[in-house]
Amino acid sequence: MPSDVPTEQRATTTTSVLPEMMAGAPVRPMVRTAPETPLIDVMGGSSRWQIPVHEHGFVALCDAMPRLVPEGKTADFAIVQAARVSYGDGTKHVNEDRGLVRYLLRHRHTTPLEMVEFKFHIAMPIFIARQWIRHRTANVNECSARYSIMPDRFYRPSISSVRKQSKSNRQGSDGTIDVGTAEQFLELLADAEAHYAKYLKLIEQGVARELARAALPVSLYTEWYWKCDLHNIFHFLSLRMDDHAQLEIQDFARAMFALIKPIVPIACEAFEDYRLKSMHLTALEVEALRSGQPLATENSRERAEWEAKRSQLGL
Repeated sequence: MPSDVPTEQRATTTTSVLPEMMAGAPVRPMVRTAPETPLIDVMGGSSRWQIPVHEHGFVALCDAMPRLVPEGKTADFAIVQAARVSYGDGTKHVNEDRGLVRYLLRHRHTTPLEMVEFKFHIAMPIFIARQWIRHRTANVNECSARYSIMPDRFYRPSISSVRKQSKSNRQGSDGTIDVGTAEQFLELLADAEAHYAKYLKLIEQGVARELARAALPVSLYTEWYWKCDLHNIFHFLSLRMDDHAQLEIQDFARAMFALIKPIVPIACEAFEDYRLKSMHLTALEVEALRSGQPLATENSRERAEWEAKRSQLGL
């Protein structure tokens, strides 16, 4: 309905619901409420925002909920609306909204954040997708090599990006490896990529795609649509933007954060302040901080973590 129509004339309209939609009770009219203020698109009328990652990958934002928000607001308003269990702006001001969102994040009252959702289209190497899918709180639909011939796209790092195994972290890396070994690793990747031509040939000879895919390496790119609410996106980002996460998935996580930040800037600011750039202290660490005594544990890993935190705090 045009926004220049006076509010009192455009507040509500009614439409009768078809009788066959309900059985028994009399059908009541459906009420449609027009917005009190003009609405704006949080994506500025775009159908897609996309950030390239590595040579063949990308993170693309395809949709958001809410997509339309009151003029002068961001999608943060949906968090505030859910927290107040009300409709409309009432007498609240933007600065009060910011305080409420920050309070929710600070005290881990996260249910209102679930009212905001984002849908992404993502292309990444299969070995990154297998890490990503461990976050089981999203709706995911992935490209299937049972139905499709996979495109000729592989992840190959630069020589300077080939890292050596960490001696203290069995699931992590630690610094770059010597050039000679890095070159050998890239040769190995090239050998694995060479299987792609044989994969295509055998499919042409009649081998089922669902079997032929077994010869493809995990450096091959896959794609999926990934839809998730803001609370669980923040959980994903807190883990995958952390310095201890694998560097490749950090790149994808940072691209995702850059895409949602203009849409929920207040929540993202609070996330950075209270989650991403904050520090969690255990009960033992709090006591050591209070007493000035060493950490009361013989566990070497706990002690190492405490020393890292002390260094970060400048103690």
